[in-house]
Amino acid sequence: MRAVVRELQPADLPRLLELIDGLADYEKLARPDAAARERLAADATANPPRFSTLLAEVDGQVVGYAIYFFTYSTFRARPTLYLEDVFVLPERRGQGAGVALLRACARQAVAHGCARMEWQVLAWNTPSIDFYQRLGARHQADWLPFRLDDEALLSVGQPE
Repeated sequence: MRAVVRELQPADLPRLLELIDGLADYEKLARPDAAARERLAADATANPPRFSTLLAEVDGQVVGYAIYFFTYSTFRARPTLYLEDVFVLPERRGQGAGVALLRACARQAVAHGCARMEWQVLAWNTPSIDFYQRLGARHQADWLPFRLDDEALLSVGQPE
């Protein structure tokens, strides 16, 4: 029972959306609505795609995914691989899919000359935090995440 990681194919979109719903449920967030699901599918398969998607299979079943894209570090003067999502179905954890996905993302970061790979994890998600720390990831306690969304984003984005 070895996890295999491969790139998303258009035929995988329904399964990817199911897994995204699984992540939303796990993180106690609202699932993407119908319009968001359409945008996700279109963006995942655009040419070029707006983000990259890797799928993890165990015994021929897709059990997890990772979505990533590249940002840029001005201080390192190199790109950064930003891992937006990494998720393995809870009942399929411990079978190597999570490690395989993170290793595949790290290989992509190295192949693209990245100085680092970054992601965020919810503060209550101690199983994931422990997993990442076992792999050598460090918590960035000196950086605080900020976000503009919804009305605040529209307000700040108004022309002067």
